[in-house]
Amino acid sequence: MYKSRIRITIRKTILDPQGKAVEHSLKSHGFDLITDTRIGKYIELTIDTGSKDEAERISKEACSRLLANPVMEDYVIETEEVK
Repeated sequence: MYKSRIRITIRKTILDPQGKAVEHSLKSHGFDLITDTRIGKYIELTIDTGSKDEAERISKEACSRLLANPVMEDYVIETEEVK
């Protein structure tokens, strides 16, 4: 069994209005040293397979088909065995 941890972020070239709203709010609370804020998603998948390669393949396919928008978002997958 394997666990994949997936971080999905909006590409740097695309405006992140939610991140800008959070950044503005942080600055209004005195966090003046924060210069950029981007919002993303974090997803964990537990995959019942005996192969790390298979778990990574399933995770990548889930991202490309459903979890991430390939036009606007990038993702990073970290997979490890669960004991």
